[in-house]
Amino acid sequence: MTKLKIKTGDTVKVIAGDHKGSEGKVQKVLIEKNKAIVEGVNMVKKHTKPSAQNPQGGIVEKEAAIHISNLSLLTSKGETTRVGFKIEDGKKVRFSTKSNEVI
Repeated sequence: MTKLKIKTGDTVKVIAGDHKGSEGKVQKVLIEKNKAIVEGVNMVKKHTKPSAQNPQGGIVEKEAAIHISNLSLLTSKGETTRVGFKIEDGKKVRFSTKSNEVI
């Protein structure tokens, strides 16, 4: 299993692909597929059959997963950065390699 550097709740920017330049918050990380679902990015139209939850059915817009390699973490200042790990006070923490701040 690979260790991913992006977690749920992180603010990320898309750095490659059709949605390059768009930003959003990570809603879910699919570890086994190396993908993440980002709020408002990679929207797809899904045709749904009428059901108990959606009696009308029709076309629903929802976010599709985007590959982790196409995402870059944003610092508190809003710039993209790579992520590193270090031990601080006996705890493993993520930090921004650009600004050296703990994420």
